[in-house]
Amino acid sequence: MANTFDLKVIGSRKTFFSGRAESVTLPYIDGGTVTYLAHHENTVMPVVAGEMVIKPEEDDAIYAFVGGGYIEFLGNEATVVCVSVELPEDIDENRAEEAKLRAEEELRQHQSQVDYYATKANLARAMERIKVKNRHEI
Repeated sequence: MANTFDLKVIGSRKTFFSGRAESVTLPYIDGGTVTYLAHHENTVMPVVAGEMVIKPEEDDAIYAFVGGGYIEFLGNEATVVCVSVELPEDIDENRAEEAKLRAEEELRQHQSQVDYYATKANLARAMERIKVKNRHEI
């Protein structure tokens, strides 16, 4: 128990994970990842769309797509709050592919700057969903 911490991952529709973990790895804004271990320095950090890996205490790793949000790590307790979180087998690849195509088409249209950045974010989420799904296909 000394090398674990309390972890809760909360999506907009449900609590995805709640329990003891050895680590959680999250996508970071620089295109890389950040891994949090027990007794991490207190922090609040942004999370971008990509693959999350949870290593539960005495169990196999859990891989999932995570949408944007943040992690708060305080006093050996971590909470990840995100827009969406899905296991690879729950990702609807057709829906993600349609969202990707729709975003690519919208990028070809003349848009306001706000719409352009929203469309870029939609495209990034769709592409990350597809990557996570394909990486863990059974």
